[in-house]
Amino acid sequence: MPMEKTFNAAEAETRLYEAWENSGAFKAGANASREDTFCIMIPPPNVTGSLHMGHAFNNTLQDILVRWHRMRGFDTLWQPGQDHAGIATQMVVERELAKTNRRRTDMSRDDFTALVWEQKQKSGNTIIDQLKRLGASCDWSRNAFTMSGAPNAPAGEEGNFHDAVIKVFVDMYRKGLIYRGKRLVNWDPHFETAISDLEVEQIEVQGQMWHFKYPLAGGETYEYVEKDEDGNVTLREVRDYISIATTRPETMLGDGAVAVHPSDERYAPIVGKLCEIPVGPKEHRRLIPIITDEYPDPTFGSGAVKITGAHDFNDYAVAKRGNIPCYRLMDTKAHMRADGAAYAEAAATAMAVAKGEKTLTEAEVDAVNLVPDDLRGLDRYEARKRVIAQINAEGLAVTVLKKSIDEETGAEHLERIPLVEQNKMMQPHGDRSKVVIEPMLTDQWFVDTAKIVEPALKAVRDGMAAQEAGTFDEKAGYTRILPERDAKTYFHWLENIEPWCISRQLWWGHQIPVWYGPGVTKWDEPKYYEHGYLTDWVFDDANP
Repeated sequence: MPMEKTFNAAEAETRLYEAWENSGAFKAGANASREDTFCIMIPPPNVTGSLHMGHAFNNTLQDILVRWHRMRGFDTLWQPGQDHAGIATQMVVERELAKTNRRRTDMSRDDFTALVWEQKQKSGNTIIDQLKRLGASCDWSRNAFTMSGAPNAPAGEEGNFHDAVIKVFVDMYRKGLIYRGKRLVNWDPHFETAISDLEVEQIEVQGQMWHFKYPLAGGETYEYVEKDEDGNVTLREVRDYISIATTRPETMLGDGAVAVHPSDERYAPIVGKLCEIPVGPKEHRRLIPIITDEYPDPTFGSGAVKITGAHDFNDYAVAKRGNIPCYRLMDTKAHMRADGAAYAEAAATAMAVAKGEKTLTEAEVDAVNLVPDDLRGLDRYEARKRVIAQINAEGLAVTVLKKSIDEETGAEHLERIPLVEQNKMMQPHGDRSKVVIEPMLTDQWFVDTAKIVEPALKAVRDGMAAQEAGTFDEKAGYTRILPERDAKTYFHWLENIEPWCISRQLWWGHQIPVWYGPGVTKWDEPKYYEHGYLTDWVFDDANP
């Protein structure tokens, strides 16, 4: 047979790959001639997408390792799979619905997930075909999908991956590695769900910083003194307020305290006193304490920061340390809350808490809606405009002198205007929705990552000790990080790891095996098992 004049790579590579696959060369155990095993679980790409250069790079590295071990006679498995990609897949289907003026909420959850399954079956093979085109030597007979075997899965989507996920959830809960709690999470107002840190992208935007006065309670005054680096007094005046700067004035409504650094002498006379939040109906104006904490930077701004524990991660940490209540201001769409008692009643409750006359449980704090009646239901940015306008109208904005020149006469005029700094700042956005993320205090399920990482820390610590002693042995379970200087980064990351939020408020994805029953007075054990995994589980929020 004569040789073709030009090499047709597409034909040749496809033919060769099919021959390899049909011969069983990629299956687990192929060419095994020793007891040693080697396995790589492919980082599963999203089922809705196409591969990108990052996939091509890391899959090539995996393929090199897998083929090398296979050639050496290892019992080798490269396990392929695809991720159901909850947010990404749901977004694709919702966009298709929008083309015909339909929304997810126009139908039942089962009807919507049926549409998602259709989308999966349309696009699911795209990435498999791309991996094959790259020459990836995965064992395709074991290909897995993270929603296989889920309730209402269509024909062809059988499997036990869903069962495995539920079983692992239950097992980890029983081992104390999973718990339910109220913590601050990244909240995506578009999808109305919690998302992980990895699903948040920081985008530089043009921001503004407003400076406001928080009047001291009862008209109290103090001598405010500023000094330069040499200790010389540069400003001395009597003040009846403490000033703060904020990029998010709408969250002032939920302030629980104003914090200053313990070493900041300027505010020492008023630590422990109360100050007034300068917004809301005057007759119900709230008072909050002035506290000390290591978090405020005395050299930045006024050195005083407002603490809004339910809407800022740094503030949340301060609130937890200082036992400051965290008042949630927004709903799942990032609109100002419109539920609960009237503002007058809510403000009176918060005032009693600030004065130490009343204590509230975490659930009772969450029920307090401190959004004034005229701002309830507004989008967060519309509420921001109104809050700023109300503070300015009352004369409680910090002001600066501005010089202007009359165009007709050339005369100079000085006027006081509110101090608003223009500054570039990094703002968190949902990597899928592209909307600004709102830190939100909600009930979610978390993995206790501090417990999870302890064996990983021990393996490296023991490995370093063995290396120094000259007794390092990989088979002993030791781990060695190269270059060794990077061990510092490894330890810093794992020793400061935060609990991992694993719950999502999505219609597409694994449902946490929990339901809530009326009249339940305690956390109950699993009611029964079906197909090897938990299906009914009863909890009672009031009696954890």
